[in-house]
Amino acid sequence: MRLGIRAKLFLVSLLLITTSVAVADFYLTRALERDLTERVRSELFVRLALIEHAVELAAPRDAQGWDALADQLGTRSGGRVTVIRSDGVVLGDSELDLAGIARVENHAHRPEVVQSLARGHGANVRYSTTMRLSMLYAAVPYSIAGQRAGVVRLARPLTEVDAAIARLRSLVLGATVIALVVAVLMSSLAAHWVSRSVRVLTAAAQRMAGGDLAARVRPVGRDEIAGLGRALDQLAGNLASALGELRTERDLLSRVLRDMREGVLLLDREGRVALANPALREMLLLEADLVGRLLLELVRNAELKRLLDEAEEKNSPVSGEIELDRLKPRRLLVHATALPDDPGGLLAVFVDVTDIRRLESMRRDFVANVSHELRTPIAVIRSSAETVARAIETSPDAALEFVQIIERQAERLQRLVEDLLDLSRIESRQYRLALEPVAVDEAVGHAFALMRERAAGKHIRLASEITSGTQARGDYRALEQVLSNLVDNAVKYVGEGGSVVVRAAPQGNKLRISVEDDGPGIEAKHLPRLFERFYRVDAGRSRDLGGTGLGLSIVKHLVEAMGGQIDVTSAPGRGTVFAFTLPTTPSAVAELVR
Repeated sequence: MRLGIRAKLFLVSLLLITTSVAVADFYLTRALERDLTERVRSELFVRLALIEHAVELAAPRDAQGWDALADQLGTRSGGRVTVIRSDGVVLGDSELDLAGIARVENHAHRPEVVQSLARGHGANVRYSTTMRLSMLYAAVPYSIAGQRAGVVRLARPLTEVDAAIARLRSLVLGATVIALVVAVLMSSLAAHWVSRSVRVLTAAAQRMAGGDLAARVRPVGRDEIAGLGRALDQLAGNLASALGELRTERDLLSRVLRDMREGVLLLDREGRVALANPALREMLLLEADLVGRLLLELVRNAELKRLLDEAEEKNSPVSGEIELDRLKPRRLLVHATALPDDPGGLLAVFVDVTDIRRLESMRRDFVANVSHELRTPIAVIRSSAETVARAIETSPDAALEFVQIIERQAERLQRLVEDLLDLSRIESRQYRLALEPVAVDEAVGHAFALMRERAAGKHIRLASEITSGTQARGDYRALEQVLSNLVDNAVKYVGEGGSVVVRAAPQGNKLRISVEDDGPGIEAKHLPRLFERFYRVDAGRSRDLGGTGLGLSIVKHLVEAMGGQIDVTSAPGRGTVFAFTLPTTPSAVAELVR
């Protein structure tokens, strides 16, 4: 059973009053009894002095005389008088007749008799079986003819003492009842006053425990309860401040983990996932509900397990790369370290280096390709220059031929350098485009004008099926370069008497422009890589035709910079179609760029 503070205060008051009354009763009863008994004993000794004198004067000769004297003295003294011979034989008793005296046992060993004979007086309190009362016995010796003959004893019941103690206890009991009534009233008032303040504290504490840290007691006064209220308010303020800081740090950490491109994995000492950010789930293709599961259940990768085991064994940071064979292969750089404040726990950071490794491979390939492309014309120029130096005097015609070779290779080097510079500017976004409505038919006409002489040399027909006034949004200079490269590429590979046709057709809010030729076509295995830098279907023939291997890569970058896309369709013996799209409205540009 739960007791409220009012009940507790009442019980405490009752216990204090009861204990105080019990102690007072014990002390007062003993003191009163001792005091009254001492008074009765003193009075008895005064009376005994008179009785002793009377006994010494009378000194009867027979038993009847002693009994009569005892009766007479008992009546005068108001007590029980007993005359005892020195050997303990009772000679007379004011409360017994001669027959009763004859049956009384020897009193030689009674405490008061022994004390009287030994010290000249004696007293003792005990229960009298004869009188059936608690009696106070006092005794003094008496003498006859100068010789100690015995002891005269005076006894008096302690009824007055018992009555006085009873009266005292009744007074104490009455006072106790009154005190209890007062205590009930006072404790109720005090409990109500104290409990009201405590109830306010309790209600505020419960609100704080429920999460309302804005609750305040705001106590008035300087007592202990007011001090407790102020401490509670301060505690709530400190908790609110600490929780606010923790929430801020938690939210910041959550945002950082959520927005990080690197994957973060935290394992507990049992190897179960304690934390995984969205980037990690995306990298490893994991489900959202993975906390508490073993990592081996989620990712089965021997290299990852080896790295984590090594980090745990060494208790130091470990790094390594793992490769994931998924629908889209990824290569991840993993930094793993054991947590010093959580033995067995591991923290791993995953960095997707797929693009970096791909770019590194492209860079290596690019350097190798550029070196190879530059080495050939440089070697030809050097050897031709040496030949010219030797043949300029002996064979002017041969020297002229080699000079022409040097000129062609120098032009090839110039085109290669210009294409590299264009590609570099486009990729670094230094190639500024001015997107505006452009006349597609005019751009096609300009591209044909540049290629017409070469096409005529091979009897190639250049045809445009684009109606006058057809427009798209783009950069005119970039569109000219795209069309020139595509037409030039077609003219290079189309055989004698072939044709190159440029068409345009609307496609929603875009314009699809295609450059079609009836050349030898391209095998399907080469199509995905046609727009890579320096990639050639037939490397030897491309160099003979003067290609740098960068034209289609430049075309792809320019088309995408204008918000379009390019693709190629081809098959051996069925010609090739390069088609790209351009937006026709500003909103389409924004949508495609986005």
